[in-house]
Amino acid sequence: MTSAVRVAVLSLLWGSTFLWIELALDAFTPVQVTMVRCALGAALLLALCRAKGLRLPRERAVWGRLLVAAFFCNALPFVLFGIGQQTIDSGAAGVLNATTPLWSLLLGVVLGGERPLHAVRVVGLLAGFAGTALIFAPWERSALLGWGALAIVGAAASYAVAFVHMGRHLVGRGIPTLSLAASQLIAATALTALALPFGGLTPVRPEPRALVAVVVLGLFATGLTFYLTYRIIADEGATNAATVGYLLPVVSVVLGAVVLGEDVGPRVAVGMAVVLVGVAMTRHRARPRREQASTRGAAGGGPAGILAAGARAAGPYRSEG
Repeated sequence: MTSAVRVAVLSLLWGSTFLWIELALDAFTPVQVTMVRCALGAALLLALCRAKGLRLPRERAVWGRLLVAAFFCNALPFVLFGIGQQTIDSGAAGVLNATTPLWSLLLGVVLGGERPLHAVRVVGLLAGFAGTALIFAPWERSALLGWGALAIVGAAASYAVAFVHMGRHLVGRGIPTLSLAASQLIAATALTALALPFGGLTPVRPEPRALVAVVVLGLFATGLTFYLTYRIIADEGATNAATVGYLLPVVSVVLGAVVLGEDVGPRVAVGMAVVLVGVAMTRHRARPRREQASTRGAAGGGPAGILAAGARAAGPYRSEG
């Protein structure tokens, strides 16, 4: 699966998350939704690991890092999203969740270890957020001033911390990304189980629509989503993985127009165009000056020089299974 296809699939799956959460909350508490979605996602990825003959990591240090990732990428933000969406709608949640790439950019600059930040990427990040804001028009939503909004912002920042941690301490260390994703959701299930006494023991109301929603949320919008997230972090870095969040409102608007026949006004259409341009800019790779100089030199040095320059350019990049 190419990087572009992974981003597209991840956007479709992740873009439906807020809808499934909203439906699941008709029968479950936020803690229960988090517990069930983590458990179902872990079960799916464990089955895929077994089918591929992959084993989970055994090192204690790796599991310690996975617990940190599970807390910031699953247990904490999932509960915060559930809490936040009790008082604000999914559209407001979407625009607040779009702060994740900006948090990731800030952490990447402070902590280092991210791909080099050049002007095109920075402008793309800012344009993506501006386009998202244009789609949702947060200035028209008074609910963005309440505790629910703060919970969603906290979840977005938590995602950014997790992505940077995963990129620095988990990917690229010889462990298959599928095994990492399965292990992280196992750890998240265990962490969430500890929170059951604080809101998870409420009786579940047997709502068929909510039950279907939580199953889809767990298997597809959690299990497959976090496997694809790991792959993108491994291949392109934490900030690029976070920029997928900018595509979520585009997915939401397109699905609403195609499936529900909702109108798309000029403001929303312009916002979608800005988002797409911004995401394209964040995926632009500027060549280092030394590489540019060597390539220019190779252009006058014959076929051997050109091949050598190409090998140097491709050298640092590898695909992880």
